[in-house]
Amino acid sequence: MKFKTRLKREHQLIDLTPLVDVIFLLLIFFLVTSNTLPLKSLKIENPKLDANTEPVVAQVLVIMDASQVIYVGSKKAIHDFTSLKEAVAEELKNATTRGNASPTIALSVDRSIPYELFLKLFSSLLDFKLPIRLSYESADT
Repeated sequence: MKFKTRLKREHQLIDLTPLVDVIFLLLIFFLVTSNTLPLKSLKIENPKLDANTEPVVAQVLVIMDASQVIYVGSKKAIHDFTSLKEAVAEELKNATTRGNASPTIALSVDRSIPYELFLKLFSSLLDFKLPIRLSYESADT
């Protein structure tokens, strides 16, 4: 016996809902992470200064190199811990007469200096009650 079946073929449709969800998620991701306003389009007018004008921020340089020698000032006069405070005070007096802003102390210490010496130098500079800027290089360079 032979049976005949008369089933109709149905065309199956592909469900596009997950595809549309993924597309919207990607669209939102790219919109959030993109730069909406590039820096080229910002119009910023920088102030113009003459070459002979004094700096706005006065700073006193204090440097300790790898051989534990302390240099103070832009001329890098050599000092030790006993004469450090007098030298920094003199440089601060010169910096306040030159500049119109309150001076800061820029401290640069070699990486091979022991931590105890760094703390001794840092604590002696804290007596001036001025902001201290530490110089460093970023780790990725």
